[in-house]
Amino acid sequence: MTRVTQEHNVTHAAGTALPSSSPMVRQTNLSLVLRHLRDHASQSRADIAETTGLHRATVSNLVSELLDRQLVREIGTEHVGAIGRPRRPLALHGAHVGALGLEINVDYISVHGSDLSGRVLVERRVGFDTIAAGPDHALRMLSQMALEAVEAMKRAEAVPAGLGVALPGLVDVARGVVTFAPNLGWRDLPLAARLSAALSPWSVPVSVDNDANLAAVAEHTSGVAAGTPHLVYLTGEVGVGGGIFVDGRLLRGADGFAGEVGHLPVDPGGALCGCGRYGCWETKVGLAALVRMAMPDQAYQPADLPVSDPEERATEIARGLAAGDPQMMDAVAQVGRWLGLGGSILANLFNPRVIVVGGYFATLAEWLLPHAQAELERLVVARSANQCRFIASNLGFGAASRGAASMVVNRLIDHPTMIMDPLPRLSPI
Repeated sequence: MTRVTQEHNVTHAAGTALPSSSPMVRQTNLSLVLRHLRDHASQSRADIAETTGLHRATVSNLVSELLDRQLVREIGTEHVGAIGRPRRPLALHGAHVGALGLEINVDYISVHGSDLSGRVLVERRVGFDTIAAGPDHALRMLSQMALEAVEAMKRAEAVPAGLGVALPGLVDVARGVVTFAPNLGWRDLPLAARLSAALSPWSVPVSVDNDANLAAVAEHTSGVAAGTPHLVYLTGEVGVGGGIFVDGRLLRGADGFAGEVGHLPVDPGGALCGCGRYGCWETKVGLAALVRMAMPDQAYQPADLPVSDPEERATEIARGLAAGDPQMMDAVAQVGRWLGLGGSILANLFNPRVIVVGGYFATLAEWLLPHAQAELERLVVARSANQCRFIASNLGFGAASRGAASMVVNRLIDHPTMIMDPLPRLSPI
């Protein structure tokens, strides 16, 4: 049984501690302790009290409950000075609590499952022709992969407490509705509701978000620029999306549609985009554009069968670049310059410290980014000693599914009193 203890104070943004005993305040303080331990490898109770401003007695009570819930663990002892009681450092635990993230894109579906402490329990990506399949078949495939991941996580003795889904397009996050995903051909699809119904009786929250937003969350949490408060992340897929962090917070905009950078109009006389407009940035820097220039005899048609995984395409081009193929070198130089041009627009608008590039951009970073950085520096207006720079992600093509799982973990840390009931055994759909 979970221990119920009295809570004495909560720390507000201004740093003042106000007495209270409400369940909401207690949950806030439990979350505060968990977040502190997530951001630090290990801390003693005294360290937590000093940093958070909570009373030591309050921290002791909160930690007792978190230990009972198996959300934190003690990791040995440490001695401070020659006298006094040894401290028992604490670390985030939650090995029994799982978070599941999925991404569906033009050419593949990926899965990432972890526990509360970040231990990876399942990671998988399969080629899948989403456009040809249509939304109904795609939902069945998503459901099947989710169920298989749930069973794998349960074998690792972790119960998934939520599911996040990433996809390339505009998403009404509050309702879980895909408003418009041009590269998938989806419009006004109630993805969260339909996926929840398909996964019944697994009754857990299902959320849906833009793939670039979720990949940006993963980068900000555990990527090459983790913790950078001003950051832009760019996907490198058939389409191009952006996730933007300003002052350490994900920028969503008035309707939650911020970050559709792939549809910046950079060439009014350019090619037709999947959104129905001409000359969008992704028609210049998306993977399809690069393949058309670098491999004109293998024009990239996502609906063709068999499905070609974008990572395989990028690896194939990397081999050609390493061998000095002049056509591929010229194609990458052109894409790099367009990448730098669009990056300069983002730098002028948001003044990020870094622009992290993922997907195929990261695979080809050695050849692509020198051209992009040179163009960025030529076109950016605001210059400083810490000039904005492009850097390659190290999370691979699984960044969005990892970010989807991270959002589930964030919700669990925000609401640590959520009850984790054992899941019923699920059968394939």
